[in-house]
Amino acid sequence: MIETLTLPFQLPFLRDALIAALLVAVPCGLLSAFLVLKGWSLIGDAISHAVLPGVVLAYVLGLPLIIGAFVAGMGSALLTGWLDTHSRVKRDTLMGVVFAGMFAVGLVAITWIAPEVHLDHILFGNLLGISAAELWTAGTIAAVILAIMGLRWRDFLLHAFDPTQARAAGLRVKWLHNGLLAMISAAVVSALGAVGIILVIALLVTPGATAFLVTRRFGAMLLASVGVAAASAIGGLYLSIALDSAPAATIVVVLTGFFLAALAWRSSKRALHPAAGRKD
Repeated sequence: MIETLTLPFQLPFLRDALIAALLVAVPCGLLSAFLVLKGWSLIGDAISHAVLPGVVLAYVLGLPLIIGAFVAGMGSALLTGWLDTHSRVKRDTLMGVVFAGMFAVGLVAITWIAPEVHLDHILFGNLLGISAAELWTAGTIAAVILAIMGLRWRDFLLHAFDPTQARAAGLRVKWLHNGLLAMISAAVVSALGAVGIILVIALLVTPGATAFLVTRRFGAMLLASVGVAAASAIGGLYLSIALDSAPAATIVVVLTGFFLAALAWRSSKRALHPAAGRKD
């Protein structure tokens, strides 16, 4: 039992995988609370798919893949906002068109320009093969997101609840809006090497949704969201070692298990106290 618990600290690649999982999970869990409150749950999914053309372009130009991914993700989010302002089409429809189109362009480009590049690591991550550069990138992005949220989380909270009130209070709503998009794009970039494009959406949505079910105050929701994300990262990695399964997918399975447990707890609480359930 003790040997199993200490195994990641004995093997360098497992130790790096554990560190990378936590560096990805903590900022994603923090952002997840804001995404759930703001109703932006699909934004993370959309941005994670839109980064693919940027990854291909960066590969062709010989640039770090994370640079292309960030530019493509942020550019697609800003393009969606511009189209939302200048067209009659609803924002969710525009998101579907723009981000699905970007993902399709990336798939076509990668098979045409760089057919030797394997999609598996981009789509599903390579947590057990994380490089030192990817670790530093994930650590830097995590530190920046934590610092920004530590200083301005109340401003982002007001913007999430009521942008009109935030503007009336003198906050720069556009900066907050674009800043949140930038942090989501950065979080997607940091998760690219660890969990890949497909699975990052779970880390950006499920922790916040789980915390929303078990808390009533936003401060507690933030802590619960980060805690669930971190616990899923650690538990999923250990479980993947025991089952010899894919680490990223196992982390998401554990994360989903936390959500189902929270949902069952909330449902049982409402069944026992119907009046309390109606007040939620």
